[in-house]
Amino acid sequence: MLNKKIKPLTFGLFILIILFVGACSSSGSSNGNSSESEGNKPAATVENQSSPQEEEEVPDLGGRVIRLSAWWDLTPNGESASSKAELEQIAAVEEKYNVNIEFVNVPFDNYVDKFTTTTLAGEPFADIVMLENKAALPAILKGQILPIDEFTDGSSNINNEQNLIKKNEPLGGGNYGFGRPGNSGVSLMYNREIFKQLGLPDLQELYAKGEWNWSKFEEIAKLATKDTNNDGKNDYWGFSGWGLDIARHFAAVNGAKAVDDAVGKEGISDPKMVEALEFINKLYNVDKVVKVKTGNRMEWTEMETFKDGDVAMFIAAEWMVGDLQFDFSIVPIPNGPQGSDKYVFADSAGQGFFIPKGVKDPQLVYKIYEEMVDIPPLEDFPGQTWLEGIYKHQEDIDMVVQHISGRGMPALEDAYPDFPLSSVVEDIISKNASVTSTIDKYKQQAQAAVDALGK
Repeated sequence: MLNKKIKPLTFGLFILIILFVGACSSSGSSNGNSSESEGNKPAATVENQSSPQEEEEVPDLGGRVIRLSAWWDLTPNGESASSKAELEQIAAVEEKYNVNIEFVNVPFDNYVDKFTTTTLAGEPFADIVMLENKAALPAILKGQILPIDEFTDGSSNINNEQNLIKKNEPLGGGNYGFGRPGNSGVSLMYNREIFKQLGLPDLQELYAKGEWNWSKFEEIAKLATKDTNNDGKNDYWGFSGWGLDIARHFAAVNGAKAVDDAVGKEGISDPKMVEALEFINKLYNVDKVVKVKTGNRMEWTEMETFKDGDVAMFIAAEWMVGDLQFDFSIVPIPNGPQGSDKYVFADSAGQGFFIPKGVKDPQLVYKIYEEMVDIPPLEDFPGQTWLEGIYKHQEDIDMVVQHISGRGMPALEDAYPDFPLSSVVEDIISKNASVTSTIDKYKQQAQAAVDALGK
């Protein structure tokens, strides 16, 4: 049983409140503007209004250590105004609840193993753990992570009104992850200099007019793939990227995911996935608009081929473009025929905080986290300084904040050992195999991988 600290309202203060309400009633009755003034209300109503309100009951946790963990140091460094405010808020929360808050830094290579072994032993190494979604999903399916819905309803969810804390996208059919909001995402970026040289239409203008779709993307990619000096080699390319990554994103913007983790079903045979794979196959093998620098379409370093400066359009996240030497802008990846604005990219790198099974008083732990981050923002919007350091054009920042951030579809096939999405994509774009025959070839393996992990 937790000890409670209650600050009782003294009898004297109670009398002062009664006298104050009585004075207000007298003042109201002399107004004369309305027969229903406060002073003319029944005495019972006045008595109800004067009832003293109890102050919040604050549990004394007796010096308990509350640990938050990640594979980097979460401790605020105190070097900025926001960081100093975080330290001050942490100190206030520690005093309020009589706790000590510690930040645990565990190397990435050992992180999941430590989480798993300590949680299975019933003694999680931290009360709140940072996990990648693809690592969290297996733990969720095995009952090693607690759902947070019971912690986030009603008055306990104090910070959501100020957008200082958010639930992450559902995993395994429920809400488990949470964290502080930010503004970031993956977008379709375009080289402004190439667009200007080739006289191509500005993509943000197309997006604003509702004309940005797969057909328009393909049209522009074909126009941008040019041999300008007639030497038999393309000087410009319409598009580039890592084949597997491209497949994930175009599937997401068509409303398809490789695995439906909520019901435990493979998604490679979903007609929306088939449509996305057909489109990607066309880009590579029919239109031939994709630059492949290494010669291997499944080589992950193709993600950075756009940095050569001869690619008109490419898919990238903010962290990939801070050092670009050419002018660029962004739009959402164009929606497919079955897509919607709900998802505008595939989030294969999503992560969040989770509460492991076995944590004592998990609802209180969650509440303490909420209060730790209950700090008035010092920026006009989350991530303002970060975004302004990357993008040169205000229109691009607005695009991230208003149309891209928070709209990533969790891509979770990596959570399932032996799931064959990479093989599917490779057969289609590298071996030019038929989409339908490829899906028939791998569908059973895909479902077996999902079944092996469980629902």
